[in-house]
Amino acid sequence: MKSKILKIAVLASAIAFINCGDETALAPYLNGGAQGVSSSSDAVESEISSSDVALPGSSANAETGSETSSSSGAVQQGSNTDAPASSSDESCLASSLPDACGPGTNPLPTSSSDAAVASSADAQSATSSANVQEPASSSSEAAKPASSSSEKKVESSSSETKVASSSSAEAPKGIFLASGKEEEKDQMQVEYKTRTGWDGGGILSYPKQLSSTQKHGVVVWGPGGGTEPGAYEGMIRRLASHGFVVIALKESPGDASQAIKALDWLDKQNKDQNSPLFGKLDMNTVGCSGHSMGGLESEQAVIKDKRVLTAFLNNSGDWNGAGAKNVATDRTIAILFGEVGMEKDNAKNDYNNSGVKAPACLIEMTGGPRNSEGGYGHGSGSWDGMAATVAWMRWHLGGETERKADFVGTTGKYIDGSIIGKQGKWKTQCKNF
Repeated sequence: MKSKILKIAVLASAIAFINCGDETALAPYLNGGAQGVSSSSDAVESEISSSDVALPGSSANAETGSETSSSSGAVQQGSNTDAPASSSDESCLASSLPDACGPGTNPLPTSSSDAAVASSADAQSATSSANVQEPASSSSEAAKPASSSSEKKVESSSSETKVASSSSAEAPKGIFLASGKEEEKDQMQVEYKTRTGWDGGGILSYPKQLSSTQKHGVVVWGPGGGTEPGAYEGMIRRLASHGFVVIALKESPGDASQAIKALDWLDKQNKDQNSPLFGKLDMNTVGCSGHSMGGLESEQAVIKDKRVLTAFLNNSGDWNGAGAKNVATDRTIAILFGEVGMEKDNAKNDYNNSGVKAPACLIEMTGGPRNSEGGYGHGSGSWDGMAATVAWMRWHLGGETERKADFVGTTGKYIDGSIIGKQGKWKTQCKNF
């Protein structure tokens, strides 16, 4: 009996000693500290690795991302960076681990710059509220920081954001136009250069601030017979201020020869690295306009040069009424005349020719001032009516299709509306649209 009692006492003492040893070994981790634990103790490492308790810097740190690995993001267990080498104050205070010297010591970093992160994806994990920590596994591994699947989600969303950003930054389509749309006003500051062009006698005008994302459309301006191009400075500047590059001819013979040479010269400027127009022009988006003989030059240019998409004749029209009928159906033409202008009959005959198949408009300015001509005369379109030319070019070169309603139909701005800033009204008819 005494033998049995003695055996029971010895067994109870052994169990008590073992339990006391477990608590002593795990207490620093359960209390949030690492005091009195040696990194070289095989017994302690064995007990920790066989338990499901998280090491400092693992589950606690995973929530903030303050400790991440440069290879996998998992905490390296048993390494000298995970626990202090000794219990001395200097060693634990030098440690980067939170609470290395007990609760409240070495607090967690307060900003992402204080935490060591291995990559931008890890940094996002550290600061993102979407970073979710996985629970500790049932194996001998300690709880891990945010899982690789969570990291992939962060990286994926980052990639998606970049794709969305790049797609939203696509260059705008079409030629550049000034954001201000009022054709009755200048919209941008322009360069205005005289004695230039292929023959040194023309005028070149374009926006001071050329677009870096879009090309500029081109307008060729033809002066009336015996008139210097500088007489049309207002029209030239107005067109350029709306975003067009304008080349005004020295003269207009009425056969497109000068307009074609001017376009060839501009094409060379567009390819010349020393030119301010280098790479800035859309040489397939060209309109031609002009006054009187300049109108005839424009009409022949849209007939003969494939680069020219449209022509706007101011106070002009083919003498025999045989010009507009030769304009291709994928081109457009407008013919403007003054109510008492000398060009009136030519304009009407040209438009009314039964052979005209292209989309065309005949525009009259009525109710003009009772000056020497008794109303809107031969010079009306290039000065008092210049807004119509600008609106037409913004429509046919700039793609502002909403402007069609201003010209085509039964009522509209240039159909029966007032001539803004002037007296009188517009009177327009169109066909083939």
